[in-house]
Amino acid sequence: MVETYICSFCGEPLEPGTGKMFVRRDGTIFYFCSSKCQRNFKLGRVPRRVEWTRAGRIARGRE
Repeated sequence: MVETYICSFCGEPLEPGTGKMFVRRDGTIFYFCSSKCQRNFKLGRVPRRVEWTRAGRIARGRE
């Protein structure tokens, strides 16, 4: 069975063989589905405040 991952920023599932894995020096692993998610994470944005993320939709009561 192929492992499936969830994007660390937007919360969408990643297709097998796609996306990027980022590992911090302390060993924390982050998965990103697109460069859009990776750039927003690097900028320090909080997913709850970004409207198009899963956490953002939940925070606004849309999901």
